Amino acid sequence: MTGDGTRCVHAGGSGDEPGEPTVAPPVLATQFHLGGADFYGRATNPTWSALESAIGELDGGHCVLYASGMAAISSLLRTVLDAGDTVVLPADGYYLTRAYVRDHLRDLVVREVSTSAEWTAELVAGARLVLLESPSNPGLDVCDIAEIARLAHAAGALVAVDNTTATPLGQRPLELGADIVVASDTKALSGHSDVVLGHLTAADPDLAARLRTERTASGAVPGPFEVWLAHRGMGTLDLRLARQADNAAALYQALRGHPRIRGLRWPGAAADPAHPIAKQQMRRFGGVVTFELESAEAADAFIAKARLVAAATSFGGLHSTADRRAQWGDPVPDGLVRFSCGCEDAADLVADVLAALR
Repeated sequence: MTGDGTRCVHAGGSGDEPGEPTVAPPVLATQFHLGGADFYGRATNPTWSALESAIGELDGGHCVLYASGMAAISSLLRTVLDAGDTVVLPADGYYLTRAYVRDHLRDLVVREVSTSAEWTAELVAGARLVLLESPSNPGLDVCDIAEIARLAHAAGALVAVDNTTATPLGQRPLELGADIVVASDTKALSGHSDVVLGHLTAADPDLAARLRTERTASGAVPGPFEVWLAHRGMGTLDLRLARQADNAAALYQALRGHPRIRGLRWPGAAADPAHPIAKQQMRRFGGVVTFELESAEAADAFIAKARLVAAATSFGGLHSTADRRAQWGDPVPDGLVRFSCGCEDAADLVADVLAALR
């Protein structure tokens, strides 16, 4: 297998026919001459196919693109669950997933389990779907995907893993036994804070076909220009992740022991409680760090004072960003900050953060 950088640059390429562009342009047509693979813009598009091939290669399965990460998650839930089914959700994962199930899929039995829980057969008994998020967002806890997949499969459940924080280069859940990968490609995969996009990758081609059928019927389809932007951004994923992880490591070391910082988390640090499992199943540790300040006011003041850090939600972009997660409904302390390290020089970023903490 070629290296990560080579795969990111060449995955889903347009071929090498003489006279053809080296990078495929976006196909914006909504209708096509009948008789070929593409016929109507809500069902198929060659720009989708190119990025689905690329992400599928990185994930190790069959990729289906969606208009957003939540479109992907909701499509998965609608496709594999029936009324009365039990679904296991991460109690500490992305808050909107729980809200969607609570407010829009009321005929399900919901079991919420923390990522760092001691997973047993009882936690997954009777479930149809076990949805994990590892590392969790925003707490950055990690669970043993392979062991939970073993327990869930023994109980007859499918296992899906939200891999947004890790990315396909940081973690390959299908190789660990999961059935489905879900991700918001708005984050690091696209990487330039200019696209809203998501995907599911299934190990089973038949399940991927069912997901595509549901996507066509529900209309949760991405725009081809956004898909093209994401494919272009994915070409530098290897480079961006390397710089972001280096910055996260530098920031972690600078904040460790700081008198104002509590609850500092980054799975890449040997001292982090998630590190023993993370180092077994993750290939990279990413650029997201979390920590707590004294109060909501202290967190807001820190973010406002930082010169290189934008006050923004989302993560994985070129620019460092931070947000106070409790304002969105996450069940976390008021002063908890999710910090997304960008691609600035580490020395500049660390100096800026320390100055904002004074």
